[in-house]
Amino acid sequence: MSSRAKPLLDLDPATVRQARALARKAGRPVVKLAQSHTTVSVERATLRLAGLSGADHERVPWVNHLVDAVRAEVGLEHGVTTPVYDALRRGEAPDLLTLAQKAASGSVQFRLPAGRETTRAQALARREVSRGIRTIDKQRANRDRLITRHGDPEQRPWIYLIVATGDIYEDIPQAQNAAREGADIIAVIRSTGQSLLDYVPEGATREGYAGTYATQENFRLMRAALDETSKELGRYIRLTNYASGLCMPEIATLAGLERLDMMLNDSMYGILFRDINPIRTFVDQRFSRQIHARAGIIINTGEDNYLTTADAVEAAHTVTVSQLLNEYFAKEAGLEDWQLGLGHAFEINPELPDSFRMELAHALLARQLFPDAPLKWMPPTKHMTGDVFRGYLLDGFFNLVGAMTGQGILLVGMMTEAVVTPFLSDRDLALQNVRYVLNAAGGLTEDFHPPRDGFIQTRARQVLGDAIDLLTDITQEPGKAPLLEAIADGTFGLMKRPADRGKGLDGVVVRADDYDNPATTMLEEGSNR
Repeated sequence: MSSRAKPLLDLDPATVRQARALARKAGRPVVKLAQSHTTVSVERATLRLAGLSGADHERVPWVNHLVDAVRAEVGLEHGVTTPVYDALRRGEAPDLLTLAQKAASGSVQFRLPAGRETTRAQALARREVSRGIRTIDKQRANRDRLITRHGDPEQRPWIYLIVATGDIYEDIPQAQNAAREGADIIAVIRSTGQSLLDYVPEGATREGYAGTYATQENFRLMRAALDETSKELGRYIRLTNYASGLCMPEIATLAGLERLDMMLNDSMYGILFRDINPIRTFVDQRFSRQIHARAGIIINTGEDNYLTTADAVEAAHTVTVSQLLNEYFAKEAGLEDWQLGLGHAFEINPELPDSFRMELAHALLARQLFPDAPLKWMPPTKHMTGDVFRGYLLDGFFNLVGAMTGQGILLVGMMTEAVVTPFLSDRDLALQNVRYVLNAAGGLTEDFHPPRDGFIQTRARQVLGDAIDLLTDITQEPGKAPLLEAIADGTFGLMKRPADRGKGLDGVVVRADDYDNPATTMLEEGSNR
């Protein structure tokens, strides 16, 4: 569905404008907070743009060593690049990698230069970091060229399928076969717990648990393999991974450098479900989304996760609120509508009367509130029981809602979802389910028009009204950043996350007045791209 399509819900335009205005009011203080802070991961991402990679014999990345050494000697309040490039100009090392290696052994002295020395160090830093930005620009152009050459899938929604064995060399053939079977997007799930690592592993990995580590080399290998398959199939196959957790800015940067096409990137997921400090998360997500905007990457947000901890009927409005906040934060960082894969899910208890009608109402509400966003429609997991026949039917109903409401990205549901690790045969059956529903009912958006004051219209208006009430309550919270207070109170997903607690808080730094980060400067300059 596009903004030119006839709306299926009778929503008051003034009410929709009010909802967006409240989301801006709630989000603006958080943006100001992000603009006044930096984090160790933002600084590491900046050095990665300058070309620093690799790790020591204990697999600790050199970029971690260098940022830690600078922080210990002069702090990060002024940005990491000024003291780093001052040291290079003074001859402490011939290049960035050698400087990091010497810093790891404590044989480099860093300082905060003054006057012309500062200007020269910052000019050198901008020149070096700009190389990474230019690589991201080149990769975006490469994607556009390949899409023109191979073509996009003819049918919407795009079919999104997960591959994650823990071994990148096993993932590759599975991903290629999934594309041959009809998948348009391959998502490589990260190894369990990677979001809590305050470093990015190096190299090709084969030992992930319930997923495969997100590394630059793994990104490169999978992208190259899917490029081969795109050429074979005559349609461009998109690659997805996760830019979340303690290294969100770095993973986003590596994704831009290696031409990933989509990234899981939610403004509050790490706070609520991984207990990562809220300020750390908001600072990191703003930088990562600026990278995504520059790279032409589509983000996928995580509203579906709220419905795994809270009731999908009672908490439906929290999904809408989160979508509105994610939209505001994304656009403020430079993302465009076509890059907003806002999340929602088919998670209402199927035993409830009219559950399917409510799912239709919620999906239509999201579709109409964000008409030019692709939207990411997530399958049932919470109420899967192990009865594969019931699960297969639920997935069919889920696919039907996707077809009837014009979703843009449809994650393939498995009948054994959330019960056991699906077999490859489960994937084949799941894809058959999707193909049947989309082939048989893919045009239902043209015919489906719920009555003006019927059940579906009334439910959608109720959810939007509840969302406005919640946003009103949030904006009236005390303090300089009311949204942080609401998160601390357990407003979203029933998780209480205070702003002065959580993992990664020690990696948050208040910027000094003379803070300089050439990556941030260049990304801000390109935010209106």
